[in-house]
Amino acid sequence: MRCVLGLIGALSLLVAACTGASSAPVQSVPAAATPAAPSGKFKVETVTAGLQHGWDVGFLPDGGILVPQRPGKLALVRGGKATDVRADFSDVLVQGEGGLLGMVVSPDFTTSREFITCQDHQEDGKAVDIRLVTWKLAADGTSATKVKNLLTGLPVNPSGRHSGCRPTFAPDGALLVGTGDTARASVAQDRHSLGGKVLRLDAKTGEPLPDNPFITSSDPHERLVYTYGHRNVQGVAIRPGSGQVITTEHGPAFDDEVNLLKPGGNYGWDPSKGGTDSSYDESVPMTDLKRFPDAVSPLWTSGKITEAISGDAFLTGSQWGKDDGALVVVALKGQKLLLYHLDPAGKVLDVSLPPEFDDKFGRLRAVRSGPDGALYVTTSDGTDDKLLKVTPG
Repeated sequence: MRCVLGLIGALSLLVAACTGASSAPVQSVPAAATPAAPSGKFKVETVTAGLQHGWDVGFLPDGGILVPQRPGKLALVRGGKATDVRADFSDVLVQGEGGLLGMVVSPDFTTSREFITCQDHQEDGKAVDIRLVTWKLAADGTSATKVKNLLTGLPVNPSGRHSGCRPTFAPDGALLVGTGDTARASVAQDRHSLGGKVLRLDAKTGEPLPDNPFITSSDPHERLVYTYGHRNVQGVAIRPGSGQVITTEHGPAFDDEVNLLKPGGNYGWDPSKGGTDSSYDESVPMTDLKRFPDAVSPLWTSGKITEAISGDAFLTGSQWGKDDGALVVVALKGQKLLLYHLDPAGKVLDVSLPPEFDDKFGRLRAVRSGPDGALYVTTSDGTDDKLLKVTPG
């Protein structure tokens, strides 16, 4: 049942945020965050409609916006009008949560016209893997051609479950990619698997970067691993001015997480219970500090409920007033936008729920901060989905 957040639901969420309550076995939780009234008012405008499960938002230097859609379609939005970009997505496995997923525009797009997608891949109708693919957009924006497979071999579930796959560029040019554990018990803790991880790689070669935490490993997969022990990473955002990497992650029936990444860190998800259970036991804690005392605790959890949080981004610019620098997280199941104020170390000081979004736009999938300082959000109900623009009200 979808978690409807009216007054009672709002109180439940914020109490959960303060207590770190969970239906999982008792474990240590992060310090309490103080509930807060919404900060400033937001103005929400529909940029375009008629999309289908818009999974991400990519900004082009000329003001155009690329929106990949899970069924294997790519839209280019200009002047409020979305047009289909012709590209061969026939090898995309569109099943359940899988399909054409996250996307990021290359920093050198002006000269290369390249962008990178995450996508479930099939051959002859059989699931093969999840992969990163580099594309080149035609000069007129009407078509895109595949340049190469940048990285292959990410695990895939034929059902599409827990496909994850959100790419983001860090200020140092590294490509960070959040992945899902494909609902397999041992994947998240297995550093030889690319699932249930945040990966860090060179966006031109697909190779691990020389300062990655496991770069001395003999296994090429492990050399790509930045953090591990994740269930299903849906958002990867870089905090302006600090370089902190903040991720958002789906919990099972409890404890969605907001995490601050630490290179080489284990984030404690282990449905295999130390390799003793192959059944994918989702009753285990999201961050199991009993099994992994050194696991990195989350900055925030949703407690006894799950919102199915997805993308995250930071508000940037003085136009946001006291919300400048705040973290924004959008939710699928919860159908809302959450606003977090953080201290310099990343600790959550308060959480608020802007009423402009509460249950008004359906399921929310992607959120990115645009070059114009506005926030862009996609809906993900599957029918007449929208690209929304959010500015101070």
